[in-house]
Amino acid sequence: MPKVMIHPATYENVRKAVDQAFALFPLTLRNRKVFIKPNVLRESEPAQAIVTNPAVLRAVVEKVETMNPASITVGDNPGVFCYGANEETFRTTGLMEAAKGYYQNIGNDAREVDFNPSFAPKVSLSRIVFEADITISLPKFKTHGLTVITGAIKNSYGFLPGAQKANMHMTAGSAERFHEMIVDLFEIRVPDLFIMDAVVGMEGNGPASPDLRDIGLVLASDNAVALDATVARIMGIENPGQLKFLRRAKEKGLGDYASEAIEIIGELKPLPAFKLPPASGEIVTKNESMQTLLRARTSLRPTADLKLCTGCGTCSDQCPASALSIRDGVPQVDAYKCIACFCCQEICPERAITLK
Repeated sequence: MPKVMIHPATYENVRKAVDQAFALFPLTLRNRKVFIKPNVLRESEPAQAIVTNPAVLRAVVEKVETMNPASITVGDNPGVFCYGANEETFRTTGLMEAAKGYYQNIGNDAREVDFNPSFAPKVSLSRIVFEADITISLPKFKTHGLTVITGAIKNSYGFLPGAQKANMHMTAGSAERFHEMIVDLFEIRVPDLFIMDAVVGMEGNGPASPDLRDIGLVLASDNAVALDATVARIMGIENPGQLKFLRRAKEKGLGDYASEAIEIIGELKPLPAFKLPPASGEIVTKNESMQTLLRARTSLRPTADLKLCTGCGTCSDQCPASALSIRDGVPQVDAYKCIACFCCQEICPERAITLK
């Protein structure tokens, strides 16, 4: 039976909860490659509670250090508003310092895999997702306009570098289809442990709502479905099966959301008068200004400034999707292959790449 830990915590003493999570869900990390993925939606201050708090990341990193791994990688691919600004986003949020030198821009190297053809025949995921022996996911306790909650399963959406996130939003076309798609992405590589920052949570119209809630908890599990079902119950959703993504995950054998199928270690208390998104799904799928933004973000492609470009080939060598090639001394983009991760713009030594 899957277990979910509910442990009281503050950002000052969060290491106690992290230690307890590793005790309840033991992992063998010695001489293994470990990937730690916080939720890094966009540039923000820690007090805004939009991303996993730096104190939680630091506590996990320091715990992992004691377990003698072969290597540690900390990274994420930021969301629609900030993809291509990975390093800046980590610095602004305080997560760069918390990563203790283990940060890597995981958007710079991707691997293409087969996917559900009803959405896309293939997707590109950051290569570390496949190369790590152990993946530890650090979701944030938040609401979401499309999925009602954003937790353990949704955090794996950050495995997608670049404009694929916006593309997938548009390809799904409806909240129901988006629920299905995030589960299909999640099961490509299911993380081994989930430790959720619920010290300060978010309610209202997340995932970037100003409505914050002092909760004072850290949750953990090695089963994402059980963890997200528990989060739903804390938010006041008595039947987590109302959430399409949890029903799809159960259908795929990824876990169960029934209360009798989950062992709670700690105290599960629903938050009184917790504010859920006012119109699940319609906030994004029926909002024309949001759709216009998504279309704009997915249509951007790199273009070389001929006055600055030296044809050195750095951009084509480092392109994770192999979408750039040097022809006649100038980088040319294959618009079909391009995932708009903006790595070429970041690494160009002459700053010759613009996005149009």
